[in-house]
Amino acid sequence: MQFSYPNNEKLKSHKTIERLFSEGKSISKYPLRLVFVENTDENNLEKVLMGVSVSKKYFKRAVDRNYFKRVLRECYRLNQNLLKDNLQKPYAFMFFYQTKEKLSYQEIEEKTIQLFQKFSETIK
Repeated sequence: MQFSYPNNEKLKSHKTIERLFSEGKSISKYPLRLVFVENTDENNLEKVLMGVSVSKKYFKRAVDRNYFKRVLRECYRLNQNLLKDNLQKPYAFMFFYQTKEKLSYQEIEEKTIQLFQKFSETIK
């Protein structure tokens, strides 16, 4: 398994992001939330498109938001096989951190694994 997060897997399309929020389904494992929608963009049919987000509501300082975005990207990078192994169709995801609490990396990674397993059970 290759543990990378290449540029072509990063969610950048405004149309896809709009579809995520209008049509997307959501699952959560406190404090993480995963919003997903099937990717129908003909230009980019990667198996997975992933974006991460940390709200300004919870962390006013950009330094804190950027730290948690880095942690979320790293958790995704190391555990992406849990998502990709069960997919038959291409999906777009948005991965959120939704609490004021500053959890440790280990706690966030544990919740990420649980969330990805929950997603895999949902799409079967």
